[in-house]
Amino acid sequence: MKQTINFYDFSNAFHKAGRGNQFTYDGLKALFEYLEEYEEATGDEIELDVIALCCEFTEYESIEEFWLDYGQEDYPDEESIMDATMYYAFGEGSFIIAQF
Repeated sequence: MKQTINFYDFSNAFHKAGRGNQFTYDGLKALFEYLEEYEEATGDEIELDVIALCCEFTEYESIEEFWLDYGQEDYPDEESIMDATMYYAFGEGSFIIAQF
């Protein structure tokens, strides 16, 4: 059984699961947009599993914040991050990655 949701439903699911602070509002919106684009591009439907999404994706407000987790030597720029994992930029310098 399938249920189509909008951003409001997506956001509410995070809050109901106690994960309302996992992403900023803009980050959560970017994640929702990325997942919708992925579904459209691949034809694969994604099951909404808030905990899994919180484990699989991380939001960074800057590349400097990213470097604290992954190091600057191996990932000096956005292109090197894109070569390693899913990278979805939004806002002014913020981005979401699939953890690796």
